Amino acid sequence: MILIGQYDSPFVRRVAIALRLYGMAYEHQPWSTFGQADKIAAYNPLIRVPTLILDPIGEEGGEVLIESAFILDWLDELAGPERALIAASGPERRKALKVCALTSGLADKVVSLIYERVIHGRETPAWVARCRAQIDGALTLLEADRAARATPWWFGDRINHADIIVGCVLRIIREALPDAYDSARWPALAAHAAACEAHPDFAAVVQPFAAPKG
Repeated sequence: MILIGQYDSPFVRRVAIALRLYGMAYEHQPWSTFGQADKIAAYNPLIRVPTLILDPIGEEGGEVLIESAFILDWLDELAGPERALIAASGPERRKALKVCALTSGLADKVVSLIYERVIHGRETPAWVARCRAQIDGALTLLEADRAARATPWWFGDRINHADIIVGCVLRIIREALPDAYDSARWPALAAHAAACEAHPDFAAVVQPFAAPKG
């Protein structure tokens, strides 16, 4: 398999961490959606990452998967229900998916603010205020959820997709929007982030955030 995208993207990083946790070998192409857009477009016309190229079967070319949630769904299927990094069904699955969805939306708001400042060369006050309020609200809700759980990971003793995406997104918030993240205000999330970054599979796929150039 070939994973396309840079590890400073929380979406690329969450896929890479899942691949490592599953013990699935892959090649990494750290192409930028700006610097190597033409290369990515050859596999994904949306020019978005992560993009995962599957190993070819026989004479057939490798199938291409896009969007981190759908890539992870396929990896879970490949790993099987006993090893999958999320419950197969029921309330625990729904709760984990809610954390993933909330955190994914949080990441989208962070990216919006980065683009507003760096790509568009402006900061529209109303839009910035709205995004920051959404980021604040999501962090506050996630903090309450994590603080209510005494387990090492979000849903027990074993790391899962919710843990991974929260850890990945907290890193980009700290690096790209440090004024939007207060570890003293969200101590449960700060502790969760520290546990994630201390995990060997997180440490193996890390890249400091670098703002895109417009």
